[in-house]
Amino acid sequence: MNNNFKLELIPYENMESILPLVIQLNKGKYPLEVLRSRLKDMLVMDSYKCIGVYDEQKLIACCGFWVLNKLYAGKHVEPDNVFVEAEYRGKKIGELMMNWLFNYAKSIDCVGAEVNCYVHNEKGKKFWEREGFQPLGYHMIKKFD
Repeated sequence: MNNNFKLELIPYENMESILPLVIQLNKGKYPLEVLRSRLKDMLVMDSYKCIGVYDEQKLIACCGFWVLNKLYAGKHVEPDNVFVEAEYRGKKIGELMMNWLFNYAKSIDCVGAEVNCYVHNEKGKKFWEREGFQPLGYHMIKKFD
């Protein structure tokens, strides 16, 4: 396995390439067409971007992110849909993506980052803590019928 991974910002016209990884991330909970429609709506908002990590031409990891500005947080990035293919885990790819993202955020005058992590995702929680994130509050959601 090659460890010379290539990381790049995915152009909007290629953004659907992340959907197979997002399906894995969500364990197939959302059908491809639902994700495709949601992604299309996200892209027109113009604040969602995504980086991809490639082994040769194969997309092996992704990290979507929002550039946001909130009263309590200021201008910041919010990583979203962070996923690394199982066979590539443990190779510091998550760290590679976060280093790129934090440097990018600083270059566009962000003051920090915030992230949401599922309650039962203990590995994810530990990853985010290793990356310097600290719990601030609860992220809650309400679905409408």
